[in-house]
Amino acid sequence: MWKSTCSRSLRAGGGRLPKVWSTWGRKLCPTSSSPSYSSSSQPLHPYRSHSEKAKRKRKREEAILDSNVDDVGMKWSEKEKIKYTAATVPGDRKDTAVPLPQSYSPEYVESHWYSWWEKQEFFSPEKHSALPQAVDRYFSLCIPPPNVTGSLHLGHALTVAIEDALVRWRRMQGYRVLWVPGCDHAGIATQSVVERKLLREQGKRRQDFSREEFLQEVWTWKKDKGDEIYHQLRKLGASLDWSRACFTMDPGFSSAVTEAFVRMCDSGLIYRSESLVNWSCALESAISDIEVDSKQLPGRTLLSVPGYQKKVEFGTMVTFAYPLEEQEGEVSVSTTRPETMLGDVAIAVHPDDTRYKALHGKHCRHPFTNRLLPIITDPMVDMELGTGAVKLTPAHDYTDFLLSQRHALPRLSVIGGDGAMTSLCGSWLQGVKRFEAREKVISALMETKLFRGKKDHPMSLPICSRSGDIVEPLLKKQWFVRCGKMAEKAIQAVDEGELEIIPHFYTKTWKNWLSNISDWCISRQLWWGHQIPAYRVTLPDFGNSQEEQWVWGRSEAEARERAAVKFGVSPDALILTQDPDVLDTWFSSGLFPFAMLGWPQQTEDLKQFYPNTVLETGSDLIFFWVARMVMLGTELTGQLPFKQVLFHSLVRDKHGRKMSKSLGNVIDPLDVISGVSLERLQEKVREGNLDQREKAVAMEAQRKDFPNGIPECGTDALRFTLCSYKAQGEDISLSVSQVLSCRHFCNKMWQTVRFSLGVLLEVGAPVTPLHETFPMSRIDRWICSRLYSTVEQCERGFESYELNNVTSSLHSFWLHSLCDVYLECIKPVLKQKSTESNGEIKREKQVAAAVLYHCVSTSLRLLSPFMPFLTEELWQRMQPYSPESNAAQSSVCVQRYPATPELAHWHFPQEEADFPLVQEVVRVARSLRAQYHITKEKPDMWAVCSPAQAQTLHNFSPVVCVLGRVANLYIHCPHENATPLTFTPAPPPPGGSPFGVADHSIQIHLDVQNCCTADKQVILLSQCREKLLSRLQQSLSKIRVPNYTEKVPEHIRQETDNKIAALEQEVKSIDNQLLVLTSGKKTPKR
Repeated sequence: MWKSTCSRSLRAGGGRLPKVWSTWGRKLCPTSSSPSYSSSSQPLHPYRSHSEKAKRKRKREEAILDSNVDDVGMKWSEKEKIKYTAATVPGDRKDTAVPLPQSYSPEYVESHWYSWWEKQEFFSPEKHSALPQAVDRYFSLCIPPPNVTGSLHLGHALTVAIEDALVRWRRMQGYRVLWVPGCDHAGIATQSVVERKLLREQGKRRQDFSREEFLQEVWTWKKDKGDEIYHQLRKLGASLDWSRACFTMDPGFSSAVTEAFVRMCDSGLIYRSESLVNWSCALESAISDIEVDSKQLPGRTLLSVPGYQKKVEFGTMVTFAYPLEEQEGEVSVSTTRPETMLGDVAIAVHPDDTRYKALHGKHCRHPFTNRLLPIITDPMVDMELGTGAVKLTPAHDYTDFLLSQRHALPRLSVIGGDGAMTSLCGSWLQGVKRFEAREKVISALMETKLFRGKKDHPMSLPICSRSGDIVEPLLKKQWFVRCGKMAEKAIQAVDEGELEIIPHFYTKTWKNWLSNISDWCISRQLWWGHQIPAYRVTLPDFGNSQEEQWVWGRSEAEARERAAVKFGVSPDALILTQDPDVLDTWFSSGLFPFAMLGWPQQTEDLKQFYPNTVLETGSDLIFFWVARMVMLGTELTGQLPFKQVLFHSLVRDKHGRKMSKSLGNVIDPLDVISGVSLERLQEKVREGNLDQREKAVAMEAQRKDFPNGIPECGTDALRFTLCSYKAQGEDISLSVSQVLSCRHFCNKMWQTVRFSLGVLLEVGAPVTPLHETFPMSRIDRWICSRLYSTVEQCERGFESYELNNVTSSLHSFWLHSLCDVYLECIKPVLKQKSTESNGEIKREKQVAAAVLYHCVSTSLRLLSPFMPFLTEELWQRMQPYSPESNAAQSSVCVQRYPATPELAHWHFPQEEADFPLVQEVVRVARSLRAQYHITKEKPDMWAVCSPAQAQTLHNFSPVVCVLGRVANLYIHCPHENATPLTFTPAPPPPGGSPFGVADHSIQIHLDVQNCCTADKQVILLSQCREKLLSRLQQSLSKIRVPNYTEKVPEHIRQETDNKIAALEQEVKSIDNQLLVLTSGKKTPKR
């Protein structure tokens, strides 16, 4: 297929076209200097589209190259690496009786836990019945199987982080959970890797081996290297059931592939036909759309192509003329691939194009083959583009192929599977490589005076991602899947709500693509993979002139019996030859949700866990994998393979570029987990297959972003960071500095637990169970209610798959509520000396310790799905103080996930509603302290406020004093008689004391007489006055705009008026203070 960017004179029509042809840029109706039947073509908008893409890419590259490395980049200092040194046999429980290190170290935390989880079979659904919280529900999904050749990148890490969070959450809720690990045999990628290895180590090519010998070499390589991907998944903490690990070339899975092929052939859904396919001449195989990369060319570009000594020119449009037969004149056409003109069989024009009315049914003469080319008419031709005349090459262009079907045109293959020109081109070109033939054709056109010019042509070039070769559309006999009816069912499943796609905006993409789907080529000319279970039949007494006859079967014996019945001959009289091709890797991957459970056998796993609950994957696989799984699953099992599809966004680098090997900006998650030097990062770029400019850009980006390399961040920090992005929406621009920030959060958690363990040890009293723990003080009630609300937010976030809301609420609770507020507030309580006569203090300390324990322990359970290693380490450290003895030898990953019902007695909505006012007062108090440079002293503070505000501040007065670092809080209420108070208000604040305004209405006064000299106060007040006047002027300018009252909503106007009044009051107060300080007189009464 050719995109509209090709500027062909053909209107879009027919079915949906394969991606590869859409990436070529070809203009078929160009300018010609000949006066006969040619016209000038104008620059087209699609050209600008390609040009702008290239321009944007170049701008990004220049921004990277021009940046000043000295002024940017992630700054960090090396942290001490602490190693776990206790003697522990792999698989045994880690010794948590050893002292807890002073600071968090990922290497220390992550050692030994995974092997213990695995040995205890915590990830197996068979352990479900042993859980006290077990419910009769299941949750199953499969991991998108990574290629056996590959290593994980951050896209894989995002998938693992999201899926493992969901899996661990459901397991802790008591669901019977099955998460199956898998690995794809990756036909083309694996064969290419092994071929390169054999050439490097033995100097042999694949063809030097028999098929069986080569396959044995692949299995040997797989045995040595194939488990690396599983090691990486374990490193990421993925709680997969390894006893069910599934490789797509395993015997059981291979049987499922064969069964699927046979059933679909029997039902007519798989058929054999000659059609155009994506072809890699270097691999000599058809390839899938996902293995085609598009390289944007702004114009003439020289590129290296496998098998060619010299670079090859692309991004140009060649114009040439075909002379008319039996009359004067010519018809000019253009192409980016002049070598294909040897396969031209006709010229097409629009039936209504007046320029060509006289030529309908006439012929042009091919200058090299002497073939007559009929001039045909077809409404698909766009007469407005170029000359309105199109050369047709049906064997090498998809649109031309469709026209050949309509007009019964021959299809001449002039390029062979090896990329050399065929005998149809004549002896002068036969055997010549296609791009060398291009030069010969242009020279021949010049010699015959039919060459009309060449010019730059922005285009998109299709490149095989596996071989780096230019993809060629070739006509081949292959096996195809008939997709139309299955696609209709897939659309219907979404329309009727049987299949839910999340986010929902992908539903439109789903429908549009499936509504225009083309049949799927599943043949691959490889040795590694599932050899197609189809056999060509040679019948007796028919020689070699017979048409192809094919049968299929689960075995050769079954195929022979089928052939004997079909052709009415004895089985022994037949010769069967199995198709040497293998099936597309995506065909076997499409069976994964049910083949991994033992299909076609009716296994217990298939009965219990199929359909899968959800499929989670990247949005870029919606067509290549997800749609095919839905179609194949529905057809072969009679059920949808899953009930929901959850798509996450693509991961991009901090410059907004898609992470790609071709750009050299892929980040290995293990490098983020363990840390890596800049030198090693740049070494990886040099090892890649990038051109010089791309290599320079990639290495400069690394020098800019990671001048000191990447620090050791740990698995938990990486997982938590990845889940903190809004995955259901825009692409994710990941910055490693955010992962580093999350590592600091891990250290905060570490220090919190160290503090908590010290408190529990000092208090000494046993911790009361959660349901028996009732908070005493206001701050206890507030933190308990904050925990309740956090659990509620986690429930909503998990249920809606919005994990970013879950991580945000957990981060906020631990950091801003637990650490910044509660720990600071209970420190004075815990420092009190409790005596026999003062049981109240002892009780208060015990309750505070119990509340602290349950807040920390519950938060660790909440965080466990995201931070499995850290939460396990810290939760185990807390267990000696646990009131629940049955959890002593268990793991946090199988504890009950916190739910709001168990915390219902901790819900105090009034305290939560009141506390923002307290925080605002504390903020202003701290601001005043900073303004007057008060560091150590604790001045007295007055709050002048309304009765309702006064009651709230009185209730939380110890909190205000601790957090605001003031000695005493005096609350003055000018209108105290309006509402009865439970305390006696204080008199007004001292005259001339500095103050700030909280909540636009509360005056916060500090007595700074003993903390700051009069001269210093004058300087500081004058500076503050200038800032306030500037803010006041900005606010006043807003209300002076024309039609302010009509344009601005009432609530906004009210907020602005309140702000102005507060600022004016602050300025007036400062004026009074300055008057007192400069004149020595008392401030007039307000």
